[in-house]
Amino acid sequence: MAELISNHSLIQRGWGDRKLDDWVSDLRSICGHFDPVGNGGRVRGTARRIDACGMTFAQVANDLDRVVRTLDGIRLDHHENLFLIVQMEGRCGVAQGDREVFLETGDCILLDSTQPLALHFFGHFSNHLSLHLPRQHMYSGRGAAFDVGRKLSFADPMVAMLRALIEKTIETPAASPGAQHLRELILSATRQAFFAEDDATSLPYLDTSKKRLQVAELLIDRHLTEPYLGGKWLAGQLGVSPRTLQEDFQGRGTTCTTVIRNRRLRLAREKIEQIHTDRSAQTISEIAYDCGFNDISYFNRSFKEMFACAPGDMLKLRPA
Repeated sequence: MAELISNHSLIQRGWGDRKLDDWVSDLRSICGHFDPVGNGGRVRGTARRIDACGMTFAQVANDLDRVVRTLDGIRLDHHENLFLIVQMEGRCGVAQGDREVFLETGDCILLDSTQPLALHFFGHFSNHLSLHLPRQHMYSGRGAAFDVGRKLSFADPMVAMLRALIEKTIETPAASPGAQHLRELILSATRQAFFAEDDATSLPYLDTSKKRLQVAELLIDRHLTEPYLGGKWLAGQLGVSPRTLQEDFQGRGTTCTTVIRNRRLRLAREKIEQIHTDRSAQTISEIAYDCGFNDISYFNRSFKEMFACAPGDMLKLRPA
């Protein structure tokens, strides 16, 4: 795997030993709230951010027992990502949903920041590279569905393509004339590599709240910007009453309307953050409508409430 990013020193002969608290602080600043287990107060490795081609990577190297992301941690984060992970050195056990796999050197996997997950290292050194893909943008394509948690082995031709695109992405400055095309290409390639052939919404027995909510969230992701998306439509798709679906969401301390609104707001934020990067002429109002909001005043008020910043102010804060 050294040839993947041979010019960027992500594989080292010797890794320094550092305070675990510092490593965790760095990891959370890049990837969100993860909790480490093992190794007392020290860790060998690094957790560092790499910005390239208008995209964010995280290099995560450590010799901990495991790192976990819980529902409590997820609630603390405003950003939602899909993590495209390439295992650079060592092995890593991954558990998300009902899947548990082992990543060997060179393998790839796609993980979802909105779902609990665990990365197991068993005290052995592991080094992986994670490309953070804006989750709502990835799902915003009509019919988008991903097989999250499925491992692609090193020998898979799709992995060779993804590795080549990652290498090119890391070498490309954000201001490069071809940067926007390259970003779109790697998003498209990831969609294709992890395309879900089985429709998870066709489960025969949605007989528990957990199963119904899993499918409801899939439907929300796939139809996020559609005007018909709402509690009544979702209940019809799931074959339950609106009241039953309402009780399902209340069991998680939220409502269907809130989940839809918050995911639309996160999609809007992703689009606003890309305006300068992509040199887009799109306006805040156009973004709001594209994300499913028909009332601009309601959009502005909700956005400020969620992110403590008005959409226009966030746009001004982006680098020119």
